[in-house]
Amino acid sequence: MDTIAISTLTDEISGERLLTRAEVEEVFGFPTKRYLEIAAMSNDGPPIVRFGRTVRYKVSDLRGWIAAHRVEREGDRGGDE
Repeated sequence: MDTIAISTLTDEISGERLLTRAEVEEVFGFPTKRYLEIAAMSNDGPPIVRFGRTVRYKVSDLRGWIAAHRVEREGDRGGDE
């Protein structure tokens, strides 16, 4: 899937939609489902919704978690040079 298609897809998904780990990997480009499992166990990943042994991720939580982990480089700030 190309970058434009992924961007459009994430914009179209409702913030309340619940995604499986496989869907999170496909839509948001996480490298492996295993990363999300490890991050959930270490309390370092995006918030999860748990139904028994089933884990889901709310799209709005994923977007917020990704935004909170954004690292800006000095050149990306713009305007203050």
